[in-house]
Amino acid sequence: MTTLVTRLALVSAVAALASACAPVVGTHGFQTVDVAPAEIKVGEDTKSTVLAQLGSPSATSTFEENIWYYISQTTERYTYNRPQVSQRSITAITFNEADDTVAEVRNLGLEDGQQIAMNERETPTRGRELTVIEQLLGNVGRGQLPRTNEDVPGQRRPD
Repeated sequence: MTTLVTRLALVSAVAALASACAPVVGTHGFQTVDVAPAEIKVGEDTKSTVLAQLGSPSATSTFEENIWYYISQTTERYTYNRPQVSQRSITAITFNEADDTVAEVRNLGLEDGQQIAMNERETPTRGRELTVIEQLLGNVGRGQLPRTNEDVPGQRRPD
């Protein structure tokens, strides 16, 4: 009986450790329903047909209104680590300005992206930096006296 309990405890411990190694997978962004973005036909589809087939885009171009982006990505996270992007799919659909037909469909993946190094420098702000004591005691003695009928609203009393 004790060997059965020991084996059961060992199996449950191994199962718990194995499940801790499985990643938590998250899918974010555009999800294909009926038509994949790669199935859009150049020269045939228009903005209205693309909107009807794929829905509204994830983003539009900032400088050119004729480019729509459909973005989706999959992330994996192990225990307490930061999530890592394992798959990314970006479909950029460019439209002609004259007749709103599809001019180009580009498919980009995770390998097409670039890593940008963050700059840790900070932009200095105007003014001076206050210490904790100055912040706590800075307004002591700056209070206004009670108002009288002779005071002009919004102005300090000359004391």
